[in-house]
Amino acid sequence: QVQLVESGGGLVQAGGSLRVSCAASGRTFSSYGMGWFRQAPGKEREFVAAISWSGGSTSYADSVKGRFTISRDNAKNTVYLQMNSLKPDDTANYYCAATTTGRPMTRRINYDYWGQGTQVTVSS
Repeated sequence: QVQLVESGGGLVQAGGSLRVSCAASGRTFSSYGMGWFRQAPGKEREFVAAISWSGGSTSYADSVKGRFTISRDNAKNTVYLQMNSLKPDDTANYYCAATTTGRPMTRRINYDYWGQGTQVTVSS
């Protein structure tokens, strides 16, 4: 069992930056692939970024490629999402998730554990 707790969300102006974090419980964190998803009001939850268990492989949605960076620190049981050049369309609740596959999966169905989310609001 893995528990995930997101933090770092908030209000930022368009063009600004924000880093959200996801702290995981459990000694097996380093074996999980980790992902970030987001959900805006009235929309489905969508893939943002993912990282393999070692950090050696990543995947990004086209909408955030070049602006967002996912990373992880297995010693701290934490995964990060650095978001730069933020746009109002990035406004959403951001969720982290863990997959026992260890790979940077892009589909929600492949994830086994989810956090409660952290709100990111980008003002124009």
